[in-house]
Amino acid sequence: MRKAYQQELDSIGEALKAMADLVGSAMGRATSALLDSDLQTAEGVISAEAHVKDMHRDLEDRAIAVLARQQPVATDLRTVVTSLRMSADLERCGVLAKDVATVARRRYPEHAVPQDLRRTVLEMGRLAQRLVSQAAEALVTHDVEAALRVERDDDRMDELHRLLFQHLLDEQWQHGVETAVNVALVGRYCERFADHAVSIARHVVYLATGEHRADLPVDH
Repeated sequence: MRKAYQQELDSIGEALKAMADLVGSAMGRATSALLDSDLQTAEGVISAEAHVKDMHRDLEDRAIAVLARQQPVATDLRTVVTSLRMSADLERCGVLAKDVATVARRRYPEHAVPQDLRRTVLEMGRLAQRLVSQAAEALVTHDVEAALRVERDDDRMDELHRLLFQHLLDEQWQHGVETAVNVALVGRYCERFADHAVSIARHVVYLATGEHRADLPVDH
């Protein structure tokens, strides 16, 4: 009985890792679609978001079933409850990747990001993908130091977001209002994606230590 119970808990962790891999890939592809004006890739990201939602619902059902059948306590209870929270973070990451792809689709066949901001947006997209990958690895290993590193690395995302807005607010901006709005949205989506990765990392710290990091306000 105990072995089957542990397998259920392990399968929840594996499902979280699979979700993290999926949303990280989605953000990477959405960023490429945005910068390359690739409609087919954008459509693929948008369609795949439904699968992330399905995974989220399935994981919720499995976690609730464990709570109902096994009535876990102590560390096991913390694992199940925290897994539900991380699943919600990952579901939001999937939505944010879709949002980036939607900007690419809306502006097709034009490029949504002007040439002088492409490098910044590319770094933001890649960093968002890397942060969620780091958080997922920390989840698998319960490595507290790796989880804390996610939060430190997120400082670079904040720096890039500020840099992006400096460009948008510069009086020399010549790309029009619509482009400014699209770039601002993409910057916001990448920043929030990274914030959810930090939230996951903080949950990993709680799983491993039983101690809460400072709560991070995450938009829904």
